[in-house]
Amino acid sequence: MKGHTEIIDLSSDDECDVVLKAAKLESDFAVHGEEDSEGNMNSSGPTQGTGHGGSSVLEQGLSPVDNLYPSYTSPIAAEPLCRQFWKSGNYDDGLGSKVPVQNANHYQHVHPLFLHSNATSHKWVFGAIAELVDNAFDEIQNGATFVIVDKISNPKDGSPALLIQDDGGGMDPEAMRCCMSFGFSDKKSEFAIGKYGNGFKTSSMRLGADVIVFSRHLDKGVLTQSIGLLSFTFLMQTRRDSIVVPMVSYEFNMSTNTVDMLKGREHFMSNLSTLLTWSPYSSEAELLKQFEDIGPHGTKVIIYNLWFNGDGNLELDFDKDPEDICIAGDIIKVVRTVNEQHIANRYKYSLRAYLSMLYLRVPENFIIMLRGQVVKPHNIADDLKFPEYILYQPSSGGCKEGTVVTTIGFLKEAPQVNIHGFVVYHKNRLILPFWRVVNYLDSRCRGVAGVLQADFIEPIHNKQDFERTSLFQKLEIRLKEMTWEYWYILCAILLSSCYVYVGCRNN
Repeated sequence: MKGHTEIIDLSSDDECDVVLKAAKLESDFAVHGEEDSEGNMNSSGPTQGTGHGGSSVLEQGLSPVDNLYPSYTSPIAAEPLCRQFWKSGNYDDGLGSKVPVQNANHYQHVHPLFLHSNATSHKWVFGAIAELVDNAFDEIQNGATFVIVDKISNPKDGSPALLIQDDGGGMDPEAMRCCMSFGFSDKKSEFAIGKYGNGFKTSSMRLGADVIVFSRHLDKGVLTQSIGLLSFTFLMQTRRDSIVVPMVSYEFNMSTNTVDMLKGREHFMSNLSTLLTWSPYSSEAELLKQFEDIGPHGTKVIIYNLWFNGDGNLELDFDKDPEDICIAGDIIKVVRTVNEQHIANRYKYSLRAYLSMLYLRVPENFIIMLRGQVVKPHNIADDLKFPEYILYQPSSGGCKEGTVVTTIGFLKEAPQVNIHGFVVYHKNRLILPFWRVVNYLDSRCRGVAGVLQADFIEPIHNKQDFERTSLFQKLEIRLKEMTWEYWYILCAILLSSCYVYVGCRNN
C-alpha cells in the first residue's frame, strides 16, 4: 500500500518532553463543516467524521500521496501470519529487507521482526498485562481513578480482544508518537513504575499481533483525539522492511468551536485508509465512536488477534471464569489441597489473584476493574501470624544503600501448607512473588513467608526479576538467614498453637 503513512523512528534514544495534564472537557460543541485556509478540515465535534457536510475523508475521493519516508514492500506475496507467538517470528522476509534504502542517510531502519523479538522478553503472559496496567497506575498523578481490564469482541470477525482503559491525562499526538516508539519516556517522577519507554510495545506485541490505541487529551483549552495502530499483521502481510505506524489525530479548537484533522487532508486520508483496512473498525465513524466512553481524558488500548498457545488455543482463557482471565492449560480443574487454593499458586494462572497483589499500596480513589468486578487488593503481610519486623540496611563499598523493613511470619494456613517465599516489591510494584530463598527440601522454611520493598536493587526490563548484582546476592543471603532464624525461634510457638487448636476441636 502506498501513501504517506506515519513513520516513526523506533530507534531513537531521545526523550520526548511531553507533559500530560488532566483537565475537564467543556460541553456544547458547535457544528462547522468548512475548510480553513491551511487545508485542515473542520467538522461537527470530536466524535464526528471529518469533511464537507459531515462526510468522512474517504468519501471525499482524496488520493493518497507517495510515501516520503524510506519504507519498502516486497513484491513476494506474504504467507498467512502464524498465530502461535513463539513461532510467529519464523519469518522469511524474502526481498523485503534487501531493497536498497535511498535518500535515507539520516533514517535508521528497524525491521518489523524486532517487534516480535523484543516481545519475547515476556515469558509469562500476565507479566505483559501488568505492564499495561502499570501505565494506567502511573496516570494516578494525572487524575486517573480506574483502569479497566476486560474482554471485548473484534467487530470484524467476532474474535476475542483484550481491552485496557484508564481515565488518566491521555496523550496528545506527540505523546502518542512517543508511546509508539522505542526509547522515549516522559515519566520523570521518582515514583513512576515505567522507566525505559519500552513496556507498551513489548507487552502489547506479546499479547497479540495487533494493537490500536485511542487517546483523548486536554491541555490549555485544546482538546486532541489521537488514534494509532501498531500492527504486526499489517507489517508482515505488506512485506514492510521497516516499522511504520499509521496515526490520525483531531484537534478541537475551543475558541472557534471547530474540529480539525491534523497533518493535512492527503496525509490524514492515507493513514485513515490504512487504519480502516487493518484495524477492527471499518469506518471513520466506528473509530470515533470508541471515544464516547473515554470521557474528558483518558486512553483505551485494544489488543486483537490474540496469540495462541502450542495446543492451538488462545493463551488467555476468557471462558473458565466470567469474572477472571486465566492462562489456558494452567488451571487446576479440581482443587483438593490447601496448597492449591493458596494465592501463592493461584496467581500463576488467575489474573485476578495476580492483580490483587500487584501493588503494595493502592490509593483509595483508584480501582482496578477486571471483567466488570473490582479487584480487591491483597497484602500478603495481612496473611501472616506471629509477624516480626526485621530491619536490614544493605551496603556496598562501605556505603549504606538504604533501609528495608521486612515483615516475616508464618502463613495463616501453616503448617498445613508447604509454601515458602518472600513477596518482593520495587517502588510499590510486585517484582518477585513468593521468591524461594531456601530449598523446599529444607523443612526449616515450611510455611514461612515475608513481604518487603527493595528499592535499592533494580528490576530487569520485564519487571519479573531483579538484576543479579552483588546487592541482590547479599539480600538473598540475608533473607535466607532471616528465614532460618525465624523458624528456630517461633517454630515451637506455631506447633503448640496448632496442638491447642486441635485439642479444642476434639473437645
